Amino acid sequence: MIDEKNIREIVEAYIADSPYFLVEVKVDKNNSITVAIDSNEDVSIDYCAELSRHIESKLDRDVEDFELEVGSAGLTSPFVVLQQYKKYEGCDVEVQVANGPKHTGKLVNVTEANFGLEVTKKVKKEGEKKKVEVTEVMTFSYDQVKYTKYIITFK
Repeated sequence: MIDEKNIREIVEAYIADSPYFLVEVKVDKNNSITVAIDSNEDVSIDYCAELSRHIESKLDRDVEDFELEVGSAGLTSPFVVLQQYKKYEGCDVEVQVANGPKHTGKLVNVTEANFGLEVTKKVKKEGEKKKVEVTEVMTFSYDQVKYTKYIITFK
């Protein structure tokens, strides 16, 4: 079976001096390899094809047959790496807490340890007749979260 760690090293060496970053490498029991990359800019099909050819050049089909798919991380796919959180800082996201509710808000304060979610709620303050909007920042550590996804908005 093809080693996932080996594929990861091949990809990371190839993209090291580029604007791209590795999101995920998966190798299943049938040697079907899936590589997902991302960038703060666009991920071109041409670059994915170049990376695919590079990976293939480092593997020997005579030793082990494989299937290879290289693509960009899906726009609405859950975030996997810290760089994705940084890329979408300031954007609207959906956060599913591991053992709790789903929250929607603006991604803020991304660090290596945690991130913030700026949420605006309408609450009725004591002594007031109308509800007023209140903005608060909820802080989550990455291990508290089942997933975080970018929300596509049309304005």
